[in-house]
Amino acid sequence: MAKFPRRIFFRKAGWGVLSFSFLPQLPLFARIRRVFLPHPEQERVFFTTGFKISEVTENSAMVWTRLCRQEHPNPVRHEREEKVFRHPIDFDEEQPVEQMDGGVESGPGFVRVKVYTGTEKIVSPWVQVFQRDDFTARIPLEGLKPSTSYRVELIGKPSVDGPTTVEQATFSTSPSPDTAVPVLLTTSTCQYFWSFDEPSRGFRTYDSMRTLKPDFFIQTGDYVYYDKPGPLAKDLEKARHKWRAMDAWPSLKDLYRETPIYMLKDDHDLLKDDVHPASSPYGKLSYMEGLKLWYENVPITGKPYRTFRKGKDLQIWLVEGREYRSPNDSPDGPGKTIWGKEQIAWFKRTVEESDATFKLLFTATPVVGPDRENKMDNHANKVYENEGNWLRQYLSGIDHLYVVNGDRHWQYVSKDESTGLLEFGSGPISDYHAQGWDPNDKRPEHRFLRVKGGFLSIQVDRSSGVPAIRFTHRDVDGNPTHEEYFTKHS
Repeated sequence: MAKFPRRIFFRKAGWGVLSFSFLPQLPLFARIRRVFLPHPEQERVFFTTGFKISEVTENSAMVWTRLCRQEHPNPVRHEREEKVFRHPIDFDEEQPVEQMDGGVESGPGFVRVKVYTGTEKIVSPWVQVFQRDDFTARIPLEGLKPSTSYRVELIGKPSVDGPTTVEQATFSTSPSPDTAVPVLLTTSTCQYFWSFDEPSRGFRTYDSMRTLKPDFFIQTGDYVYYDKPGPLAKDLEKARHKWRAMDAWPSLKDLYRETPIYMLKDDHDLLKDDVHPASSPYGKLSYMEGLKLWYENVPITGKPYRTFRKGKDLQIWLVEGREYRSPNDSPDGPGKTIWGKEQIAWFKRTVEESDATFKLLFTATPVVGPDRENKMDNHANKVYENEGNWLRQYLSGIDHLYVVNGDRHWQYVSKDESTGLLEFGSGPISDYHAQGWDPNDKRPEHRFLRVKGGFLSIQVDRSSGVPAIRFTHRDVDGNPTHEEYFTKHS
């Protein structure tokens, strides 16, 4: 039977010092409202920023959510520039966060999860949420069954005896490593709130992915942009606003309601462009605060690098590119690194132990490229050439391993001329975000180049008993733009 780890709950929820008084944590107007409307039935909480079911394995998962005080986000009021990124026009960066476009007020309360499959029903303890974590909760599930569909009820309430709000979701656990089953996943990168292309829902790409009914979704970084206006997230509260506003878009919420997610971080959702651990603060926001916010909003446990098996024919690796890197401007050489020694040792051990037919390395930044000459923060750049050369050579020696990357604002497939390593760049979430490469600059290593938005779908299946993998680049409406197909014998 599935279970909820008692030790984790006590640590995360703070049950040892549980207090039922939330008054000091409420914003001023909410406290005033409690004075004049003191009855519990007049208070409610909402899942306005949705929830994520993440880190799913064959026997475990993590449920993440945030409690909110308003049912809908603030409307988008500003017009946008008619150029790349669609920055808002005449946006007042100093206005109160609660008045900003897309803003959502979070608030205190309790959360619990109920999980159903067949006749089995599992109920978690109530978890209290706190201002220190922006009223977010993570509820781990363990002891689940492989290849099993689960129905989830997420329940929230503002106080012990307050009214409840219920949301529902579904997800399926991963197949066991000895089971050969079809697997479909989607992946995308680079999304800025103001680059939305569907005014009422956010991003067409998310709705297009949902129509494919993927088994899971991988977001490869730049989920939010602290260093783009509307607002510039130069303090903690504005940075939190960026996460709330993004997660409140209906297209994201609807995909996550039925599709598990795995997430990587990159520079813009950690602090600022090309960030590394020695970077100076962005306004009042420090690197360590940005790191804390990442873990506040992304439902993972343990190390930020991890691997997941998806049946007999597929294993995925998600690597960390920001926490362990050397400063970008330090001299290149054997000691300069993006991954760090510990992560490299972990990756080599796990990938060499794997007997999966196909292996996918998901990285927030390119390994092959090509990239622009003025860039200096990834393995495709000269400033990390030493580790980049080693990594491409090493990866190319692993049978049926492919690199899937984020960060770049165009779609591409590249084959490294020296090693033959293949890399697939998904491209940004919308056409409004596509830029940075001349669409006519197709180089010898490019097998495909398209400076537009959309996503990448990856299908692993068997044809006449032979394992095969299909990479399909798609536009924002889900239409195929390019396809690559490989079998175990190709």
